[in-house]
Amino acid sequence: MTLKEAQNSVDEWINSIGVRYFSELTNMAILTEEVGEVARIIARRYGEQSEKASDEDKNLADELADVMFVLLCLANQTGVDMETALQQNLLKKTKRDVDRHKNNEKLH
Repeated sequence: MTLKEAQNSVDEWINSIGVRYFSELTNMAILTEEVGEVARIIARRYGEQSEKASDEDKNLADELADVMFVLLCLANQTGVDMETALQQNLLKKTKRDVDRHKNNEKLH
């Protein structure tokens, strides 16, 4: 699935099942909440924090998909084509960082 197809799928879901988009401000708050759920899993599974029994059934892939879903909602609401935006962002990073990371002694 391309990003464009994903944006279209989210839009179709919102309009057929979700009734309507939440406001951009509400979706921004939901995005923050979903990123927090990803952070909790990462901190406990891959970081130093111990995992609680209630965290063991948390699914990282599902939580990352929740983040993407809300991000695509915000893109749809604000008229951002994420496929084009990501391509442009990668070009910007490539031009800006062509030697930056290669010259970073911390990465070697």
